[in-house]
Amino acid sequence: MAQVELNVDVREKSGKGVARKLRAAGRLPAVVYGKTLESTAIIVDPKELEKAISGEAGLNTLITLKGASELDGKVVILKDADLHPLRRTMVSADFHAINLKEKASFMVPVNVVGTAVGQTEGGSLQLVRTELEVLCLPTEVPQFIDIDVTALEIGDTIHIEEVVAPEGIDLVHDVNFTVVTLSIIKAEVEASDDDESVEGDEAGDVAAEAGEAAAE
Repeated sequence: MAQVELNVDVREKSGKGVARKLRAAGRLPAVVYGKTLESTAIIVDPKELEKAISGEAGLNTLITLKGASELDGKVVILKDADLHPLRRTMVSADFHAINLKEKASFMVPVNVVGTAVGQTEGGSLQLVRTELEVLCLPTEVPQFIDIDVTALEIGDTIHIEEVVAPEGIDLVHDVNFTVVTLSIIKAEVEASDDDESVEGDEAGDVAAEAGEAAAE
């Protein structure tokens, strides 16, 4: 599991005005919270944070805080970040402190493996869930949850209970929801419906012509 360090400063004052001044100065207002940690307002360098989560682990990167004495050495993950609606840059961030020896919940991307049989027959593979929630130790978070789709035929689906997770990883779910499905391409369905409609119209025309002939 990727681990990086991030320098932080404790933020003595809070409020919208303070946050605006920090962002104008190229700094990012943030908050650190956790099960055994009192919520603490901090300041980080947004460029350093973006660099920290730019690796393969993404938001699941383990970040060790440095600088602020009361937070120095704390391991956190970026739990949430608000983005500017136009520039798409971070305007605030929330960090969750974690215990490396306790299992926690993480969102992990789904990775489709192979080409489904049904795809070679004109089917369309639909990834219904792009991420799955897992429960595991922070140091054992997988980069992906692989799902082999090679045996899927048109009309088949893969539900969460059929997904095989790596050893030591638990998939979190209350219902047996669909993760992947393989269906016929919509255009083909519509074309088939149109053909049937044309055939029906032609049959109707033939019947009408026969009726007119009989009337004459």
